[in-house]
Amino acid sequence: MTLRLAITPGEPAGIGPDLLIQRVQNGCEHELVAIADPQMLQDRAQQLGLPLTLRAVEDSPRPLAPGELAIEPCPLAAIAVPGQADKQNASAVIQSLDKAITGCLDKTYDALITGPINKAVINDAGIPFSGHTEYLAAHSNTEHVVMMLATEGLRVALATTHLPLSEVAAAITTEQLETSLRILQRELIDKFAIRQPRLLVCGLNPHAGENGHLGREEISVITPLLEKLRAEGFNLIGPLPADSLFTPKYLDNADAVLAMYHDQGLPVLKYQGFGKAVNITLGLPFIRTSVDHGTALELAGSGKASTGSITCAIDCAAQLAQSSN
Repeated sequence: MTLRLAITPGEPAGIGPDLLIQRVQNGCEHELVAIADPQMLQDRAQQLGLPLTLRAVEDSPRPLAPGELAIEPCPLAAIAVPGQADKQNASAVIQSLDKAITGCLDKTYDALITGPINKAVINDAGIPFSGHTEYLAAHSNTEHVVMMLATEGLRVALATTHLPLSEVAAAITTEQLETSLRILQRELIDKFAIRQPRLLVCGLNPHAGENGHLGREEISVITPLLEKLRAEGFNLIGPLPADSLFTPKYLDNADAVLAMYHDQGLPVLKYQGFGKAVNITLGLPFIRTSVDHGTALELAGSGKASTGSITCAIDCAAQLAQSSN
């Protein structure tokens, strides 16, 4: 079955447009629809020295020929110069996401793949924005989502996402953590066909709190919740010290890890699979995947950006969409 997949290239001055243009040079069995400025894509293709044919979205999705891309226009306010992010274009980046969300909710698109964005540029333009994950949740009326990155042999989900470290401990509440674990469990069963997920749960503090000597969140919040969910049939191991959890002893028989905060779990995953990993938002009313890297402004327009992660994101989105149909 040919799927219709929306792609937002992200920061127009970054490598998002490059990756999309490079990726379609061999065609695609699914229809990739760029929600972007058509002239920006044509200009970038010319800079890369690559052919690009843009076609309108028709009634039924059809595969892409080599060098072909479907387009839902989303004009920029200013010409995109590779490597030079311009806050004048921040609103167009947000508008592309809004169009994608609408299209996914009304089933125009079977899934969404997002390219890398520059959050600082968006905020400098006066638009409050903490990240794709939070924005997609808020604008699809989803109360709680879970950010998970996956690569060969490792999935890492996050109990909290883009928070200053000073705010993480207060955000680890029983309710918040329980919701995250229930979403992670349900999505691994429903979308990844794992009948009884085995989940490793990090402690928040060094040595998982050292019996309360290095922090009490494990005693007051994490352990009691894990015991409650185990009684319901969840297969949970933890809370484990993060410095020893990411070893073969634990990972070899685990389906996913729940880390308490962004930089507790993602450095390990990116060390293992950077450029071959995919970011998946669990809990949304549609499928969303993304690349595992940033805008790489210094590589924009050079043709040197690797398409590894965007290929993983497209393939993962298609697999999840097909399993949901």
